[in-house]
Amino acid sequence: MTTEGFRVLEEKSLIEYIKATPSLASKLGNDLENLKVKEVGDGNLNFVYIVISPSASIVIKQAVPYVRLIGESWPMTKERSYFEATALKRQYDLSPKHVPQLYHFDRSMSLIGMRYLEPPHIIVRKGLVAGVKYPLLAQHMSDFMANTLFYTSLLYLTTTQHKAAVADFCANVEICRLTEQVVFSDPYKISEHNRWTSPYLDADAEAIRNDKVLKLEVGQLKSKFCEQTQALIHGDLHTSSVMVTQDSTQVIDPEFAFYGPMGFDIGAFVGNLFLAYFAQDGYADDRKTYKEWIKCTIGDTWNLFHQKFTSLWDMHKDGPGEAYLHEIYQDTELWELVKQKYMIGLLHDSLGFAAAKMIRRIVGVAHVEDFESIGDPVKRADCERSALDFAKMLMKKRRNFNTITDVLSAV
Repeated sequence: MTTEGFRVLEEKSLIEYIKATPSLASKLGNDLENLKVKEVGDGNLNFVYIVISPSASIVIKQAVPYVRLIGESWPMTKERSYFEATALKRQYDLSPKHVPQLYHFDRSMSLIGMRYLEPPHIIVRKGLVAGVKYPLLAQHMSDFMANTLFYTSLLYLTTTQHKAAVADFCANVEICRLTEQVVFSDPYKISEHNRWTSPYLDADAEAIRNDKVLKLEVGQLKSKFCEQTQALIHGDLHTSSVMVTQDSTQVIDPEFAFYGPMGFDIGAFVGNLFLAYFAQDGYADDRKTYKEWIKCTIGDTWNLFHQKFTSLWDMHKDGPGEAYLHEIYQDTELWELVKQKYMIGLLHDSLGFAAAKMIRRIVGVAHVEDFESIGDPVKRADCERSALDFAKMLMKKRRNFNTITDVLSAV
C-alpha cells in the first residue's frame, strides 16, 4: 500500500491541493480564488467533494485507510482508488456515454478528480424511492454492461491479453475480501456487523442461518466470485452506483472492479431493482403502476443486454477472441448452441448473484434507502420479508428459469 505523502484532505487543504495541481485547476477554468467545496459522500467507504468555481465544477474523491461506515476499527486499503481510477479509464474507453471522464489521479494521495455530473443527475436509488420513471435506464445500462463485459472477456481478447488484464486487477484483494465477507458469508452466520428490522425479522434472519440448501447455493456462488475471471466487472453495480436524468445514465464508483463473473454485475443491478420493487408497498402513495414499470425495466435490462451482447459476439466471431475459435465453431447450428448455452448460464449466474445481493441488504451490514426510508418498522419488515422470500426462492431455483419473463412471472 502506498503511504508516503498521504494525508486526509478537508476543505481548506483540498483547495490548496487543487491550486497546486494544473490538471484540476484547468478544469475549473483556473478561476481559483472563490472555490466552494461541499462534502457529499453518503457511501460506505470514501469522502467525496464537489468543488465549484465561478465557471465550472469537478468531483474529488479520496479513499481513506478504513471503512468510513464503520470507522477506523475496520481498516481498509486506500489502494482501492488505484483500481477505481484504472477501471474508470477502461470503462470510459468502452462506454464513454455512460461513464464520467477521469481528469486526475494521485496514487500517493488516493485521490481521483473527475467530471461533475451536474443537476438534475440523481442517484437512481433516490429516484426509485421517489417513484420517478427513467425511460432510458434499461437501454443505457444494457449498453454499459454489454460493452464493458464483452470487450474485456475472452470472447473478444486473446488469452495473453486477458491474462495480462487479469493481472492488472488481481491485487485488489482487500476489496474482494470485503465483498466475500459481507455478501457471501456474514448473512449466513452470526456476525457482529449484521443487522435487520428487529424483532420483526428475527425469525427470518435465523431461518437464513439455518437453511442448508441456501448455504450450498451461496457457497457455489462464492466460489464463482472468487475463482472465475470472466471479464472486468464493476464489482458494486447497485442502484446507488448509477446517476441518471431522463436522458443520461452514468455509472460511477468502480473501486470494487476486478476480473470476475459477469453475472455479478448484472445480478447486482437487477437485484437492487428487485429491492426497489418490493419496497414500493411500504410507501404512502399507490405505487402499483410504478411497480409494473420496475418489472418492465428488469425485463428490458436483461433482454436488451442479451441482444447487444450476442450481437457484439456475432460481429467479432472472426476476431481475436480465443474462447470459441471460429475455425472450430463456424458451423451455424453449433454457433447458435454455443451462444444459447452461454447466455442461459449467464442468466442463471445473474439470478443467483441478484439473490445474494438482495439477502445481504436486508440481514447484513449495509442496508438500502429503499427500505430504510419506510418509517413504520412493521410495514418495512413486511416488505423486506417479501423480498427475502423471493430472493431465497431465486437462489435455490434459478436454474429452472430460462427467460427473464419466467422470473418476473414468479414475483
